[in-house]
Amino acid sequence: MSARDAPYDRLAALARGLWLPAVVTSAGTAAARLDALPRWRDALEAGALPDAGDDFGDPALVGALRAAVGELDLPALARGVPAMAEQVLRTVLWHADRVIDRAPGEPRADAIARAVQAFRAEWQVERGDWEQMLALLQGLGDLRALRWDELQGLWRAREWREAQRLAAVLERLPALADVIRRLGRRDVAAGAPQPTPAPARAAPPRALAAVETRIPDAPGEITGIRRSAHVERQLASEAMLMHHPAGRKLWRARRAEARLLAWDSEAVLADWRADPQAKARAAAAPTAAPPLARGPFIVCLDSSGSMAGAPEQIAKAVVLQALRTAHAERRGCKLIAFGGAGELVERDLDAGAAGLAALFELLGQGFDGGTDVAGPIEHAIEAVHDGAGRWRGADLLIVSDGEFGCTRATLERLDAARAELGLHVQGILVGDRETMGLMEVCDDIHWVRDWRRFGSGGDAGGFSPVHSKSLTALFFPNALSARAARHRPG
Repeated sequence: MSARDAPYDRLAALARGLWLPAVVTSAGTAAARLDALPRWRDALEAGALPDAGDDFGDPALVGALRAAVGELDLPALARGVPAMAEQVLRTVLWHADRVIDRAPGEPRADAIARAVQAFRAEWQVERGDWEQMLALLQGLGDLRALRWDELQGLWRAREWREAQRLAAVLERLPALADVIRRLGRRDVAAGAPQPTPAPARAAPPRALAAVETRIPDAPGEITGIRRSAHVERQLASEAMLMHHPAGRKLWRARRAEARLLAWDSEAVLADWRADPQAKARAAAAPTAAPPLARGPFIVCLDSSGSMAGAPEQIAKAVVLQALRTAHAERRGCKLIAFGGAGELVERDLDAGAAGLAALFELLGQGFDGGTDVAGPIEHAIEAVHDGAGRWRGADLLIVSDGEFGCTRATLERLDAARAELGLHVQGILVGDRETMGLMEVCDDIHWVRDWRRFGSGGDAGGFSPVHSKSLTALFFPNALSARAARHRPG
């Protein structure tokens, strides 16, 4: 557009979905309205109210709607979500346009009040649901890439309810988040400051000496017995007088005269100060290890039939937490869901709409079929060995009930990746015991012992019929291979 199209040349600064309401709304003037709308949008995306001067040329009407936006705290809802900011603007313009349709003889102030009340009622109903949804989605991806229709589609999807339920599962399994957070620490952080060794003649640390300060009559060490009026420190013999018909009078007299036998105590405070008389000692300058980056990670998810029920819910919760961690810490996350031979689904859980779509696709699926762990591990090793790819330096997380075995060739490739690239394999065991296959593949195994309480009709107390995950190592130690013996309980 050119200046000859003024003021409609200002539509170029607005999203296409705002063009029609921005043009047809009767509030204010076209020039003032089109000039103020971009500032309204920017302010809402930043989580703030627009300036009172951006009133579209109608301060009475737009000022009242602006006050309602602030009362409902809609800027906080639209912070960082352009689609939500545009929807707030669309509803503001729609309700502002209703004032011109007032009945003949009705005061304009009454029509403004009715429009503001309708705007407030509409958002009071929707705000609670959207607030809950955005709180979850903010941790799963970049909402700037989603349109309003995509947000509504996520809200109405059955998988969204599943994600809400899994978020509640994660609140009861905080250890899963710690396992995922420890993954991917393989490379020195890019741009991180390197440790600087201490100078050779740096002053050695001085010895410290404890300086005691005693505070009499303060709670602390008992030093003896004295006469006092403190009831809380009286001896038991004095307290017995309180329950005697005649001794009660004697007790009151002793208390009034501060002659009750009571424990004497004093507090001792130790203050560590530099000791000038101590001999100087040399101190070696420690060399700090270079900081490690929390690099990418690959999640291999067992989706076989043995995982149906409570293990399936925990497995999906792990994927939800993996996407949360990847988005919050700007890390790459790849999902490899595997079942039987040839049943393998590979998705990149990035921060955009594609990552959310992959997550919701998994949440809507059921687990069935057999188990073939060699295929996904081979895919993960190939991704890690790709020198030019984003997965070099990634760690591997396997979520399974352990009911699988791994071929010798795959185990040898895994050992080579450990030796060459420092690959670390974490396992999350959703079952009652470690199997030989899981013990041979994983370096560390995190056991979700109370997995039964997350299934439908499961034990709410999380009862586990076994006392240890390492049953094979405990009762059949000679059956362990050299790789599996790493997990022998101490």
